[in-house]
Amino acid sequence: MFVTALTGGIAAGKSTVARRFAEHGAVVIDADRLAREAVEPGTPGLAAIAERFGPGVIDSEGRLDRPALGAVVFADDAARLDLNGITHPAVAELLKHRLAESTAADPDAIVVYDVPLLAESGGRRDGLFRYVVVVEAPADTRVRRLIELRGMAADEAERRVASQASDDERRALADVVITTGGTLDETVQQTDAAWLSIREAAARASAADRPAWQS
Repeated sequence: MFVTALTGGIAAGKSTVARRFAEHGAVVIDADRLAREAVEPGTPGLAAIAERFGPGVIDSEGRLDRPALGAVVFADDAARLDLNGITHPAVAELLKHRLAESTAADPDAIVVYDVPLLAESGGRRDGLFRYVVVVEAPADTRVRRLIELRGMAADEAERRVASQASDDERRALADVVITTGGTLDETVQQTDAAWLSIREAAARASAADRPAWQS
């Protein structure tokens, strides 16, 4: 199994790139989806959040009230660190299970882990990722996308973009950078080229990992 990280700032275009990788045969795992699973009703994660932040972050159906929680942690670094201390281990455990399932299904699978906050959480994560693809777009393009496609207020969109890692910080992790500020066709062409690079890196890694008697 060869694990590639796909990362980029909010509204950078990671979903478009991830879908194209999936079309090429990648096993795509979405970190945001794992994060939602980690706090579903009945999970230890949700119970821990309720204990730390109080019943006000749980809605009438017993689910996490994300806007209420966001209002608490967005402006409070200590609260955000506490939240990360609850959710990150739970997400890591879910990822471990997904990777084990992928390996069992196909030992030679190329897994793409769509992880938005890679730069913010320490980079290559102890060697888990063999390759890193960074997706980026100009900040003003990302703000416009948040306003037009997600209905976000302009000041909130600007705050979200500014609060994340810089382009330089993400590029420092990258094996390949895909820019999505142009047309969809241009993004697809870059993604296809990145996929070929990933395939080549996976083949090199497989050859390097092969016992000498198999070479």
